Amino acid sequence: MKQKIIDPWGSGLLEDYEKIIKDFGLEMFESKLFPEPNRLMRRNVIFAGRDMKVISEAIRNKKEFYVLSGIMPSNEKIHLGTKMVVENIKYFQEHGAETYILVADLEAASTRGVTLEEARKISLNFHIPAYIALGLDVKKTIFYFQSENKEVMNNAYEFAKKITLNEFEAIYGNADPGKIMAAVTQVADILYPQFKERMPGIIPVGVDQDPHIRLTRDIVRRLKKKKFFLPASLYNKYTPSLDGSIKMSKSKPDSCIELPEDMRLVKRKIKNAMSGGRDTLEEHRKLGAMVERDVPFELMKQHLVEDDDELDKIYHEYKSGKMTSGELKELAIAKMEDFMNNFVKGMEYARKHMDKLNFVKFK
Repeated sequence: MKQKIIDPWGSGLLEDYEKIIKDFGLEMFESKLFPEPNRLMRRNVIFAGRDMKVISEAIRNKKEFYVLSGIMPSNEKIHLGTKMVVENIKYFQEHGAETYILVADLEAASTRGVTLEEARKISLNFHIPAYIALGLDVKKTIFYFQSENKEVMNNAYEFAKKITLNEFEAIYGNADPGKIMAAVTQVADILYPQFKERMPGIIPVGVDQDPHIRLTRDIVRRLKKKKFFLPASLYNKYTPSLDGSIKMSKSKPDSCIELPEDMRLVKRKIKNAMSGGRDTLEEHRKLGAMVERDVPFELMKQHLVEDDDELDKIYHEYKSGKMTSGELKELAIAKMEDFMNNFVKGMEYARKHMDKLNFVKFK
């Protein structure tokens, strides 16, 4: 029997979300679980998670909880999957969560070959301003660098004693030293807000990061005396590749849209993206579009159209054949251009207010 592995460092595609839920013991997401669900929750772009009810109850009962995510500062580009993660962090931040963003400079050094100095420069110049441009409240967000956080490093060492090599390989597929160091450091990062006070926390990520959540939960179960809360998680589906495969890949530049990106390139990419339109206009008017395979529509559904009624109108006009594939692509291009312009302006604004960042001060 082939071992089931999700590789958080790899580029393999995950083709069946229902099978993922079953194979890895995830909970299926229901939008009614959280008050005032955001666009990704309402449209089932969020598909699964772990211990989500714990966080739902904390929100409804106004109890303390935290949301945490990390920045991988390897280059000055992010993708639309990162945008979804930030939008979910923003949702929990707006619903009372203590918000932590860590700069994974040590992980970047051990798995991507980026020096600590380069990682610091990239994160301050690009990633943190990008996260702010995507909606994080700079006044309510706590930042830190892994390499400066001795508590994280000390606890990572202790947590490493709670797993065996066989267990690590069962979760990650292999166990080279860089991966081991990165993984146990991530466990300490995930639990860092609980070092000062035990409270529930949620980690919104792509499902390819679930191995880190599983490892953390396994270690917490073995540290019962510490009384850590098991970390909850929330998983979004991938934004599909422009050629229609399941996941945009940065290794194939024409298959993905990066942030930021020149709109001339973006226009060409969207115009060449997989369409749900029919082969001829006559056939399209008669049969309507195959919306479920249309990538530009999926971009609007996941990222570009906030209003549900507006999206519903676009869907029905396209599904009925009233709207052509070309018209849909032009609409997606116009909305992407608005988004990209606002993102760039938001980055410029954030860079002017970096002095307001709340970094943890370590002794």
